[in-house]
Amino acid sequence: MRRRPRSLVAVLALALVATGMSVNRTPSAQAVDTAYLVGRGISDITGPAAENGMMGYSKFGQNTTGIHQRLRARAFVAVEQATGQRVAYVNSDLGMIFQAQRDAVLVKLQAKYGDLYSERNVLLSATHTHSGPGGQSHNLAYNLSIYGFQKQAFDATVDGIVEAITKAHQNLAPGSISLGRSTLTDASVNRSRIAFDQNPAADKAAFPQAIDPAVTVLRFQQGGSDIGAISWFATHATSITNENTLISPDNKGYAAYRWEHDEKGVRYLDESQGFVAAFPNTNAGDMSPNLNLKPGSGPTEDPLLNQQILGDRQQQAAEQAYNGPRATITGSLDARMRYVDMSAVQVDPRYTPDGEAHRTCPGVVGASTLAGSVEDGPAIPIIPEGVTNPFFEALKPFKVDVAPWLISCQSPKLAAVPTGLLQATPDIVPIQLVKLGQFYLVAMPGEVTIVAGLRLRRTVAGELGVPIENVLVSGYSNAYSSYVTTPEEYQLQQYEGGSTLFGKYTLPAYQQEFAGLAKALKAGTPVPPGTHPPKPITAELNLQTGVVFDAPPPFKSFGQVLTDAAPQYQRGATVSVVFVTGHPKNNLHRNGTFLEVQRQVGGQWQRVADDGDWNTTYRWERGGLADSKATITWKATEPGTYRIVHHGDSKALNGTITPFTGTSRTFTVS
Repeated sequence: MRRRPRSLVAVLALALVATGMSVNRTPSAQAVDTAYLVGRGISDITGPAAENGMMGYSKFGQNTTGIHQRLRARAFVAVEQATGQRVAYVNSDLGMIFQAQRDAVLVKLQAKYGDLYSERNVLLSATHTHSGPGGQSHNLAYNLSIYGFQKQAFDATVDGIVEAITKAHQNLAPGSISLGRSTLTDASVNRSRIAFDQNPAADKAAFPQAIDPAVTVLRFQQGGSDIGAISWFATHATSITNENTLISPDNKGYAAYRWEHDEKGVRYLDESQGFVAAFPNTNAGDMSPNLNLKPGSGPTEDPLLNQQILGDRQQQAAEQAYNGPRATITGSLDARMRYVDMSAVQVDPRYTPDGEAHRTCPGVVGASTLAGSVEDGPAIPIIPEGVTNPFFEALKPFKVDVAPWLISCQSPKLAAVPTGLLQATPDIVPIQLVKLGQFYLVAMPGEVTIVAGLRLRRTVAGELGVPIENVLVSGYSNAYSSYVTTPEEYQLQQYEGGSTLFGKYTLPAYQQEFAGLAKALKAGTPVPPGTHPPKPITAELNLQTGVVFDAPPPFKSFGQVLTDAAPQYQRGATVSVVFVTGHPKNNLHRNGTFLEVQRQVGGQWQRVADDGDWNTTYRWERGGLADSKATITWKATEPGTYRIVHHGDSKALNGTITPFTGTSRTFTVS
């Protein structure tokens, strides 16, 4: 076949490319690849799978009893080659990031890398799953329902985050970042519509359906090969209700699993590096995945199915943005961070709705906080949300006295507990602004409603002189101090307003403080770091007992099968095997597994599923004083010959921990 002659324009274009120039205004892939180093990493952060209170719903007695899917930290590092400036971003399958976790991560990073990774350029965020082990804060209010600080859960999180960043650092190579967008309108609903409607028409007009449908995706490539994505979308990770006791990353974790495992073929226990897909939250304070506005309801009445459907929808919308029109990230990498005492910010009239100067207050939990969010996870049933509460006086014997001046400052909140003065919640919090070329992240230490997020973005974008769509709120980042509502939303004292700790002018104070960071970032000037929050006296108080020892039932041994698999199953059936086991706290099996589904291939047994997979569950149940059993289930998929293997550990009275393995009979799936 004869080749068609190239046009003169094409020949000139080739010549320009050969000399390093481009006929387009956007940089060539080669030019971009020389601008940045990029890397990604992932690690396991799953804490105790039994007898550890769960974080999110603040429900006493909601303790872990096993694993549906493991929790993971996903890290991305970008380095500007010309200057050496870098940013590390981590999203973790956690309810929140707490100051204590961030401090411990930074200590370990400093030991490894010196000043390369610091408070300024490391951003830690959480997906906000409500189905993970809690007790990881140094502030008592967030550990109360978990019976205190759980060091084992804390260490698992800190070590996993550091491992993920380390992998991303070691993986650094020339690459590019691009920005894509799409929308998603059937994965969230406004659970506080009555409060949303109090906002001015100009704010509400930005959200015609009273939701934030924006899906924002950063695509990471090395030399043209895809290595990962960060996909922001605003919805609570509360598809699974407060009746659940299995560890789960909820809808956002399932979205990551679908993309990594199902779409990209990642096998977490077999690969050191694969495609990493993070699904962080943004301004999700009033965004619920329970589309029927009741826990576990919508689009179906099955919470697990809802988790899967909502995860699917987020993944599909993210992939649409990932593969659609994208803008190449170009320009400098930078960040600013400082600590702010949110208990005493004098707010300039420029940031307040009434144009008057105001101040914030020490943190106070309102009566509406005790009511919980009835759409996602109600707390005390007799306590309603709102500014009037007939049951509030009945709680008086259990209340901590709140000073009249603080009650006045927090008005119209019905002040229940002055948690800030008691150091039960933090008053001093970190705020951070991260620059990735033309894209900016406003790292918020709390849960921000969509209109509050809009105002924050407007403030920062205006100060920087950039389009508002290039500024995004990164919620649940670096620390946790409950909610942030607009002053108008605060007036109604729904759950979100009652949980806005620093009073009516919390949001204007944040707008003012982030405007200062934006001004410094734009000018290239440093900011004073501020005062690090003190460590509370009750920081590591723990009332949860540990494992004393394990003992099998009479005439049984560890790993022995109590209930075996059937000889044969049809495809789609559920296989269930029960083993004599030890306590999961003896060994978390982090970056490992409590179970394997093995398939016989060519006379060899190959692992095809583990406790990080969607189709398996690992359930632990205590028997007598020291004996327990593990029930492992697997939904049979492909035809073949299989067996179930359980990995456990037992603890002797002298403290010695001994691993063991149990194996089911061989069975077939047809």
